[in-house]
Amino acid sequence: MARVSLIEEDAHPELADLMARIRGARRGRLINIYKLLLHSPALAESWFAHNNAVRWKTELDGRLRELVIIRIGFITGVDYIVRQHVPALAIPEGLTLDECEALKEWRPSSLFGERDRVVLAYADAMTSEVQVPDSVYAPLKGFFNQRGIVELTVLIGTYNMHARVLQALEIDPQTPA
Repeated sequence: MARVSLIEEDAHPELADLMARIRGARRGRLINIYKLLLHSPALAESWFAHNNAVRWKTELDGRLRELVIIRIGFITGVDYIVRQHVPALAIPEGLTLDECEALKEWRPSSLFGERDRVVLAYADAMTSEVQVPDSVYAPLKGFFNQRGIVELTVLIGTYNMHARVLQALEIDPQTPA
């Protein structure tokens, strides 16, 4: 049970326009993170805009994006993230269920290529250690230009923020639609 109550749509008609925009970009649902964030409409709106930019307005491909997001969910132990993305978002972006499962312990898996491994090592370092050693950062340059590195870094940072908010406030995972 979430530590903060979730805003229900019918109880706040003054938020109807914002709720409609969020629902429209979230497969028709007002998901729990937004129901919680709507206690502060400005934060809900900025979170929504930032998340949309991070997920849809970068040059990163969807498979890579989902790979990173799911890995962060596993590292941080935030079931909400994993359940929100597997399988509903991961499969359409080209990840298999086997790859999603292997993200728990990706290093021994043969399912990930060199670019995936470089990205996953970077996500692991940013998430677990915060400081990224040069030996982890340098290989990114073989796969990404500066824009791509910035976009990847912000994606990882964004989902680390998500994980911390979700975990601290104990937001319940979504129930299936």
